[in-house]
Amino acid sequence: MSYRVAVAVSGRGSNLLALCDAPETGADVVLVLSDREAAALDAARQRGIATHRLRDHQDGAEWLAALERSGADLLVLAGYLKLVPPTVVAAFRGRILNIHPALLPRHGGAGMYGERVHAAVLAAGDAESGATVHLVDEVYDRGAILGQARVPVMPGDTAAALAARVLAAEHRLLPAAVTAAAAAGRPVPFEFPPAA
Repeated sequence: MSYRVAVAVSGRGSNLLALCDAPETGADVVLVLSDREAAALDAARQRGIATHRLRDHQDGAEWLAALERSGADLLVLAGYLKLVPPTVVAAFRGRILNIHPALLPRHGGAGMYGERVHAAVLAAGDAESGATVHLVDEVYDRGAILGQARVPVMPGDTAAALAARVLAAEHRLLPAAVTAAAAAGRPVPFEFPPAA
């Protein structure tokens, strides 16, 4: 029996597609939720994946009903920009992952998403950035870190150029996190890149 994954999105869904296209994760994406009519919902529908457009992203009962119908073992936030309702965090404690486009604990928290994150990395003069997969709790980007992918900051980088390199790393890191979770039956710390 496969490990069943629900994915919450707010945008185009490139991490969702990277997860769907990754070979041999041991997991199946069974539901895609969104707080808006995002392009990712169309991408999921085209692949025959069940979708749910949240009427009220703060309504934990709506989330939980959709997750229960899907039989999801794991909830993955892949570019989902809102806080998950506390009742959902409680019901799925230890079973919600987020991917963040920086090396947490730096450059995280409320409002730190998209190009804002990469601009903050450049403004800080950091030598490297990357992506982080972490457990989700009631506070943005605070949960335990499970794995990170590192990306160098290059001389003359713009936020857009750095964002593109970090996104490419995210597309490898998220499937690795889900593969590790599927193998263990729950999210666990994992090595990235994997040992040869």
